[in-house]
Amino acid sequence: MSLRLRLLLMIGVSLSLLWGGVAIWTLRDLDNEMRVTLDQRLAMSAQMVAGLMSQNPAAWNRRTGKAGASALSMPAAGKGLACQVSSLRGEVFARTPGAMPEAMVTVAPGFAEREIKGERWRTYTYEAHDLRITTADRMAERNTLLRDVMVAAVAPFVVALTGSLMVLWLGVRSGLVPLERLRQALASRAPDALTPIPGSPMPRELQPLVNTLNQLLERMSVTISRERRFTSDAAHELRTPLTAIKTHLQVARITRGKEAEVALDYAEEGAARLQHTLVQLLTLSQVEGPFSWDDGRIAHADEVARLAMRDAAPGAPERIVLDSDGKPAELVLPQALAVTALRNLLDNALRHSPAENSVRLELRSSKDAICFRVCDRGPGLSAEELALVTHRFWRRGAGRGSGLGLSIVAAITERFGGSLELAQRPEGGLEAKLTLPRAKQA
Repeated sequence: MSLRLRLLLMIGVSLSLLWGGVAIWTLRDLDNEMRVTLDQRLAMSAQMVAGLMSQNPAAWNRRTGKAGASALSMPAAGKGLACQVSSLRGEVFARTPGAMPEAMVTVAPGFAEREIKGERWRTYTYEAHDLRITTADRMAERNTLLRDVMVAAVAPFVVALTGSLMVLWLGVRSGLVPLERLRQALASRAPDALTPIPGSPMPRELQPLVNTLNQLLERMSVTISRERRFTSDAAHELRTPLTAIKTHLQVARITRGKEAEVALDYAEEGAARLQHTLVQLLTLSQVEGPFSWDDGRIAHADEVARLAMRDAAPGAPERIVLDSDGKPAELVLPQALAVTALRNLLDNALRHSPAENSVRLELRSSKDAICFRVCDRGPGLSAEELALVTHRFWRRGAGRGSGLGLSIVAAITERFGGSLELAQRPEGGLEAKLTLPRAKQA
């Protein structure tokens, strides 16, 4: 269902119910008032006739001898109204033309209804000055009058409701024009157009939507730029070892003996570098993507440190000195990712430290986090280099490695709410502080 149709239905039904409720309320009140008014007309007619008769008793009182019933005449009543004058004993003195005697027979004063020859009558009887005056209405003519009044009263409501719905349709149509303009502006944009949408001509209600779209376009622009740069850097990094492998294989093909063996060794080294780069790329894509790392293993801080030390220095474990507080602690992230992050930090520290110097790994536990601090004796980094060191494929000069190790560490900490801090040590070297969230205690 479209937004326009939904608004029309919602507001139109509300208006219809509101106007309908007001109309029903008004018509019921009008119906009651009309019936009361018609009953008052009957009563007032009877009382008026009684007043006139009391002013000339000789016209109806035979005991005076001045006049008789024959001298009394009644004019024709209004449409639907009949009247009869009689004594309390039942003797009829006068009756309007067209009045049915059966309708005028009453037993008690007040209002009454009766059906005579298929017609319903409503009567009112009034007794005064030894007279009984009865007035009557045909209910058919009364109902016709009520129906005409109702139709005249309903017509303005119908016209008002119809006009309201038409104005509503025009208002909703014009009110959604800015949204349609926004849709056309988005539909006419080129696929690679990520510039912000101008928000000046938009209504205030659409400003949050435009701002959200602009924020989304900005994030998409940053993501696409990063991915393009990543693709370009990855192509360059993969092309270099592939070219080296191809060159050394060609050398091995055309040479013999020691030179061929050296060329094959270089080709094997290039293949290992290529494999390491591919593994790092795969790990980075999995960390930044929707891949689930939940392997069911609980990551203990001491075990993570031990596994990372084993992987970083398999041939020289003495180069890493562990200083742990000995407190058992569980990490909230999977063991594989925790080991990967810490191993990359240790590998980076070992690569840039002199062979005769050791790397120090400190493990400290707090209430909510586990802190791994890796300290080396290398040349360290300048302030400008510290800002670039977590970028993908960044390396100082022509250094070894893929340039993805610290990028993977930063991606892991960002995904699981940790942090990575790099700082130059006063005594020389680099200090890497990896803080990972701790699992909540049951």
